[in-house]
Amino acid sequence: MRVTRGVLGIAGLGLLAAGARLLFVATPRGTPAEVALWLGGALVAHDLLFAPLVLLAGLALRRLPGRRTVRAGLLVAGSATLVALPILLRPGAPRNPTALPLDYPSNLALLLAAVALATATVTLAGRRGPTTDEHSH
Repeated sequence: MRVTRGVLGIAGLGLLAAGARLLFVATPRGTPAEVALWLGGALVAHDLLFAPLVLLAGLALRRLPGRRTVRAGLLVAGSATLVALPILLRPGAPRNPTALPLDYPSNLALLLAAVALATATVTLAGRRGPTTDEHSH
């Protein structure tokens, strides 16, 4: 396990160095500042919005049957929404329309519906209990 962690750590540092090199060498002037601003906003969104909402949802759902599945569904839905928010909230047309050619509001709605359906399916399947096949083993 220690060797695996070391290899993964070294690989991660290598990828971080490659990304930093690309950020500072191969991007237009001002991009590092824009990236720093975006990362700061992501940190603030996580610490001041997402994490407290997750904790509050956990408290609110603590007595609900199937709460683990519901919490997982909420985490996936919240994470997807946070990733999509910058694209959804950015005013005007993107600088490069070919970089974001999809209909993000509709696709986010479809994704959230799929997560809700999967969460409901797994929750209801868990309420029914084990199948007869599981008893035969």
